[in-house]
Amino acid sequence: MAKHRKKGDLPEKTCATCGRPFTWRKKWEKVWEEVRYCSERCKRERNKASG
Repeated sequence: MAKHRKKGDLPEKTCATCGRPFTWRKKWEKVWEEVRYCSERCKRERNKASG
């Protein structure tokens, strides 16, 4: 990622659990392709529903 990007220029995905859009975060820099959930809560909820 280039430094100093505008917030509106960041990549965006849709959460697999709640369906809400979420944008790229610095902590996801190396794993952005693997990110599917907007939060830990949505990740836990998805696991409860399938398990």
